[in-house]
Amino acid sequence: MDILVLGGSGQVGTELQRFSWPEGATVHAPLRNCLDLTDEISTARAISARNWSAVINAAAYTAVDKAESEIQAAWKVNALMPAILAVETARRGIPLVHISTDYVFDGAADRPYVESDPVAPLGVYGASKEAGEQAVRSGNPRHAIVRTAWLVSPHRSNFVKTMLRLAGERDRLRVVSDQRGCPTSANDLASTLAMIALRLARNLDAPCGTYHAVNAGETTWFEFAREIMAQARQRGVRTVPVDAISTGDFPTPAKRPRNSRLSTDKLNRDYGLSMRAWQSALSEILDQLIGSVLARSLSVTPELQTHRLDSRC
Repeated sequence: MDILVLGGSGQVGTELQRFSWPEGATVHAPLRNCLDLTDEISTARAISARNWSAVINAAAYTAVDKAESEIQAAWKVNALMPAILAVETARRGIPLVHISTDYVFDGAADRPYVESDPVAPLGVYGASKEAGEQAVRSGNPRHAIVRTAWLVSPHRSNFVKTMLRLAGERDRLRVVSDQRGCPTSANDLASTLAMIALRLARNLDAPCGTYHAVNAGETTWFEFAREIMAQARQRGVRTVPVDAISTGDFPTPAKRPRNSRLSTDKLNRDYGLSMRAWQSALSEILDQLIGSVLARSLSVTPELQTHRLDSRC
């Protein structure tokens, strides 16, 4: 069984390569300079290179604020590329698992969003991702679109790593407290994507459609930052106080949804999958970035864990 992972150098792509795939499954994650996903010929060649059991698209343009000025780049990666992938995978009967985002919603709802709620993206990033969703739905009937939110991990740039870095540089942190969502571990999301892909690969009758996958529970960015500081403090690193501010106090080029909460009931109902509490997921991430509480109590100096990926063309 051969699984093609696109976007292998990102947070989720890295975790997909670390996932404990079953015996007989091989993951292929070509480097970005080996495969231009926005080029139809290059993508078609990659899809036809093997008899793929499934394709997982973890590649995306995720610079939310830059997207407001880099419109063409965002749409090229988030909309055009999924459209090409959908057509090429459908042509060969390959199931496609595609990651999307909470940014397809405007955040005006007063409850967690379900998959059937109307979309209304506030900016270029969300609009381009929503267009990518449409392309996947129309291009390949054997698809799973998995929306997620507030992605964090020990890899690449994300909120957890930013808070730890700023805590080492500043005396106080100011974090918005009027945006609510569901922090999500890239490791837990990768496991969910892998399980979906495996089921689609093995069973022609496996459920298809749009799903939400986030860690259990909800919080605000402010509360999330405070929890990061609390757990980091237990691991013996420098932490600082966190002050609550409003979204208006921290203007950004792109508007953020005030409510990014996503219901995962459909994922549990169709696939029997659920994800642990975000606090537990955060603890695991900090163990990798800083070291475990047990290691600290035993006066063991933990090392920052890094993972060298061997992704070939």
